[in-house]
Amino acid sequence: MLLSQFRTRDGGVQVVARDGAEAFALASDLPLRELALQAIEQGRTLTELVAATGLKEPVDLARLYAEGRLLPPILHPDPAHLHLTGTGLTHLGSASTRATMHAGAKAQDETDSMKMFRLGIEGGKPADDRAGVQPEWFYKGQGDALIPPGSPLDQPAFAEDGGEEPEIAGIYVIGPDGAPFRLGFALANEFSDHVMERRNYLYLAHSKLRPAAVGPELLVGELPASVEGVSRIRRGNETIFEQPFLSGEANMSHSLANLEHHHFKYAGFRRPGDVHVHMFGTATLSFAAGVQTRDGDVFEIEAAPFGLPLRNPLRVAVPVSPEPRTEIRAL
Repeated sequence: MLLSQFRTRDGGVQVVARDGAEAFALASDLPLRELALQAIEQGRTLTELVAATGLKEPVDLARLYAEGRLLPPILHPDPAHLHLTGTGLTHLGSASTRATMHAGAKAQDETDSMKMFRLGIEGGKPADDRAGVQPEWFYKGQGDALIPPGSPLDQPAFAEDGGEEPEIAGIYVIGPDGAPFRLGFALANEFSDHVMERRNYLYLAHSKLRPAAVGPELLVGELPASVEGVSRIRRGNETIFEQPFLSGEANMSHSLANLEHHHFKYAGFRRPGDVHVHMFGTATLSFAAGVQTRDGDVFEIEAAPFGLPLRNPLRVAVPVSPEPRTEIRAL
C-alpha cells in the first residue's frame, strides 16, 4: 500500500491510499501523523487503521502533482518537532563514490572515509539482535527544511554547489511512551553541497545543512531487500544525467535495524509525538560523474516500489561576494 498527502482547496490536508493504479481519499480529515498516532493508541497497524477508516472518492495524483498540491507524505504541525537526518557510507558503492568526490584531497581524508566504510562491512549487519558498529551520521534540519514534491530545492547564496543524492528515507513517529514507530519508506533527495564537502571532509556537516525533498508516496510495510531505481537530471528538454542506483539491505553495508538503532538510541530523538525522516545513504551522485548543476535543472528520482517519481527543480540564489556577516544583536 502507498500513502500520500495533498493540500485541499480549503487549506486542509487529505491522506490518499492506493494499492495498484487507482488512488482514493481516506474517509478521514486527519493528516498522516495524526492517523499514525491514532493507530498506535488503538494498537493497530497503519494498514489496519486505513482499512477500518475506509475510502471515499478517487483522486488523480498526477493532476495534483502538476498543480503543485502534493505534500511530503508526513508533516508535523510544529516544524521544530520534525527532524531530518541521515547516514552515509552505508551502501556497497558509496566508498568509491566518496573517493571520486574527494579526488585530489589528502590521503588521510580518503583513508578515514574508507575506514568508516570497512567498519560497516565488518560490523554493520550483526547476526543477532545486538547493536552493530556505528555509521556515519548527519543532521539536515527540521520540518521547515522538508520540501514537497515538485517544489524548488534552494541553493543558498553562500553555497558552492547544489547536488542531488537519491536515497530511501524511513518515516517515523514517536509514540506516547517514547517508542519509535516506523510508518514506512519513501524516496528522498538528500540535497547537498558537494563542492564544499570536497574541500575538506570535515565540512560534511556544513554541506548537509540544506533542504531535502521526500515523497510523493510512502511505501507502507517492509522495504524490499533490493531496490533498483534511476536518478536523472533534466535541463530543459535534455536529460544531462541518468544513472541507476541500488538500495535495500542486499546492497548495503549496514542493516536497517542497525542504522535505526544508532539514531534512536539518543533520548532526544524519542520525544513523544515527534516525527523523524531518516535517510539511509546513496552510492550514486551526478557530482561524482562531473556534472555541474544549474538554476532550473530538474532532479528526478524514481523506483518502482514507491509509485510516482520524486521531482524537484533547483533554484539557485544569486551569490553575494564578499559574503555578508549575519548580524547578531546583543540584549
